[in-house]
Formats: sequence, C-alpha cells, structure tokens
Amino acid sequence: MEYRRLGRSGVQLSVLSFGSWVTFHKQIDDSLADTLMGMSYDAGINFFDNAEGYALGESEKMMGRVLKQKNWDRTSYVLSSKVFFGWRKNSKPNQTGLSRKHIVEACHEALGRLQQDYLDLYFCHRPDPTVPVEEVVWTMHNLIQQGKGLYWGTSMWSGAEIMEAHRVAQQYCLIGPVMEQPQYNMFERHKMEMDYLPVFQNVGLGTTIWSPLAAGFLTGKYNEGIPDDSRLAISGFGWLKDRWIQDEKLKKVKQLTELAKQLNVSLAALSIAWTIKNQNVTTAILGATKTEQLQENLKALEALKVLTPEVQEQIENILQNKPQMDLA
Repeated sequence: MEYRRLGRSGVQLSVLSFGSWVTFHKQIDDSLADTLMGMSYDAGINFFDNAEGYALGESEKMMGRVLKQKNWDRTSYVLSSKVFFGWRKNSKPNQTGLSRKHIVEACHEALGRLQQDYLDLYFCHRPDPTVPVEEVVWTMHNLIQQGKGLYWGTSMWSGAEIMEAHRVAQQYCLIGPVMEQPQYNMFERHKMEMDYLPVFQNVGLGTTIWSPLAAGFLTGKYNEGIPDDSRLAISGFGWLKDRWIQDEKLKKVKQLTELAKQLNVSLAALSIAWTIKNQNVTTAILGATKTEQLQENLKALEALKVLTPEVQEQIENILQNKPQMDLA
C-alpha cells in the first residue's frame, strides 16, 4: 500500500480507502461489512469514510458495530463523517445545513453512531449559502480545539468557496480546511484538473475522491445493460443511471474495456489507477458489495505500472474530455 499526506497536513492516508455510501445497510449486512472492512485493513487501507446522511445514519451505526467488534488499535485507522444533509426523514429547521447548531449536534450524533470519542476527518458535505462562512470556520475550529475532530474539510465545494474559508481562517487565526471530497473519475474531471488548481498551489488541499469508478460504470458491467444486483438498479438511485448510461459514454467504456484487455488488467483496476496517478489525489474511496469486487479494485496498485505516458495518451484519445482553460 502507498500512503500520501493529506494536503499540507501531517496525517497520512492509504492511497486506496474504503467507503460506505450506497452499500452499507442498503446492499450489505453487518457480516459482509465486517469481511470487507477486514480485507481492506489487512491490505493496508487505513481510511474509512462515512457520513450522517448515508442510509439516514444507519451506515454509521453499521460501521460503528464493525469497528467495535474488530477492536483495532484506534491509532491505526482514520475515520470520517460529514455534516449537511441530516439523517431524519422529515427534517425540521436546524436539522440540516451548516449552522453552528447543526454542525455541533451532528458531530455528537455521528460519534454516538460510530461509537467513537473523536472523528479524524470531518467534512462539510455541501456548501451552505444560507450560513456565513465565518460561522462554519469558527465552529469547525472549535470542534477541533475540543478534540472532537482532528481535521476538517469540505465536499463538493468550489475552489472559490474553499479559498474563502481559508481567507476567513487566516483573518481570525483559525484552523482552515485541510481536505475536499470531490467526485473524480475518467468522466468527471473539471474540479480536480481545473477548478482546484489555484487551491493546490496556494494553500494546499488533500483530496478523498468518491466514485472513481463512476458508480460502477467504469467496470464495464453496464456495457450490455443494468444487472439486477447493481447500485444503478436500486430504487432511488435512478439519477445515477440517467447520468452514466448514455450512448456516447458507453461507446468510450467499450473502447476502454478493449484497452484494459490488451494491458492484461481489469477496466476497474485501470480506472482507479488512472485516478490515483494524479498526484493531487490523496486517496480514492472504494465501495464494494462483494469480496471479489474489492480484490479486483485493490489491483489498481499493480495497474499503476501499466499507466505509461503512451497508455495515458491512448486513454486521452478515447476520452476526448480533458478540461481546457477557457480563453474567452
């Protein structure tokens, strides 16, 4: 396993990590979660990702039960939660968003569900235009001062919003955001390869990438239709299907599948390797519902070796979607 510093912070994350979005509670039970987390940990993965909104809090409860059972040395892994969406079905005012009230209460609730004394990483799951950024930065700073979180960051914020949080942190001598959790894969590139460049250069930014396989699309398993046991078949995730199952993208995935065959690696391993080849990526979060899936995804570390400049050029020729600077 390779480990990378989280931006300009001191903490190191495994370049591959394990997350629970969609899968925990919705697709897998405690027993399988225990197996998959154990496989991840044994492979050198040290970061486990979660959020208050995943399965309305049930995902954190499941991970908490597994961690309790495993009884791993707490200093040997990094655990996250995220705040914004809340976990109650019919939320009342202050039960969602980034007010000081919700951030603090959500932190306490997450710690309870995960059965932990502190979170290593705490993310603002979306920007909240209704709350002053000063309130958000002060609240996160105070939670770290109280030992309830060690590092804080953002998820799906723009580069400008992250820089504004840093400006506030510098103005008041507060702890600023260390990391961002954006989507990044062969079809979703703008934020990582364009929007965040000034942030990487000016203040540093760790990144914990979600959906490196584009919801499984970059495994090639949707090339001939949607399998019943896949996440795109789950009720409520139709938006993922609409987003990825498009003729033009399918054509490219089929070409990428052929290239992967020639290189003697799976498309999944090649796609994840392509993502972590970007040195601004700290870690790519894996989500698996089967042990075979996880084993295949872990092969991304070996697939890195086949990503020569020539192969990367072949991939770019297939994708034709490299972000370009707008000169207008």
